Amino acid sequence: MSDTASPLDAFIAGLPKAELHVHHVGSASPRIVAELAARHPDSKVPTDPAALAEYFSFRDFAHFIEVYLSVVDLIRDAEDVRLLTYEVARDMVRQNIRYAELTVTPYSSVRRGIPDRAFVDAIEDARKAAEAELGIVLRWCFDIPGEAGLASAEETARIATELQPDGLVSFGLGGPEIGVPRPQFKPYFDRARAAGLHSVPHAGETTGPQTIWDALRELGAERIGHGTSATQDPRLLDHLAEHRIPLEVCPTSNIATRAVATLDEHPVKEMVAAGVLVTVNSDDPPMFGTDLNTEYAVAARLLQLDEGGLAQLARNAVEASFLDAPGKAKLTAEIDSYLAGWQR
Repeated sequence: MSDTASPLDAFIAGLPKAELHVHHVGSASPRIVAELAARHPDSKVPTDPAALAEYFSFRDFAHFIEVYLSVVDLIRDAEDVRLLTYEVARDMVRQNIRYAELTVTPYSSVRRGIPDRAFVDAIEDARKAAEAELGIVLRWCFDIPGEAGLASAEETARIATELQPDGLVSFGLGGPEIGVPRPQFKPYFDRARAAGLHSVPHAGETTGPQTIWDALRELGAERIGHGTSATQDPRLLDHLAEHRIPLEVCPTSNIATRAVATLDEHPVKEMVAAGVLVTVNSDDPPMFGTDLNTEYAVAARLLQLDEGGLAQLARNAVEASFLDAPGKAKLTAEIDSYLAGWQR
């Protein structure tokens, strides 16, 4: 942190936090991406970390997906997977993230030749090492890459339900929404839910409120990834608030992918005003030039939050998480203790 950091920035930096919407490969730092690119010189991804900033400048959501998949292609063996996972955890610890649910897309790696068991073993080994050595608790959301169609849904559901690693808590759906209707994925979510996994699809990021309704009604969504367009439907906002269905809001991501024009136009203010349980997240942080601390600072400005408001934002994430009850109580107490110490 720089010497010119504000007191609120300092508070955010030390605040114990949970993150619920953050992608596994999308969290690879420029240093790790550059290392992987150097290991795989046939890739078009730059090997110079400085050049990655320009590479991670997106024309639109479709271009973002194209660039994202080029980084996915750098993850080619189990050691790549393990290295990436552990280093992501290390970056999270630097931000005082105590608990995170990483969205992992096993299909993307398995189809590139990594055996499913080797992939799962690699993320689990990194998860256990990160908890033992770094003190961070990681859990997984296995998600369907929507752009890859129903074959990817079948394979993701199979891996999730047959291998079901200890860290797996939820089942998701990512990728583009336009041309990828949610209802077609119902059978796969039904299988995952029958196996005890929670439903957390992306919806309403680049499409309208109907996509969110479809995620709720057809996929049994317990949380909504992004949900940016929810504010276009007052009845939907009322439903989300009444049933305490959280939204995983990612402000900087929405600007970077052009889902929202400017931060000042971001609908998070309307979401909060409607009583919706809002969590703030970083999505694909290095790709968007952000991190969770930065997103909390953005939220503080947009929602006019003081330290108490930021602590409540952190509590929201704990409440909306799939952490067990003792874990939730412990992390909430840590947030409360930190706030009380700051205010003395």
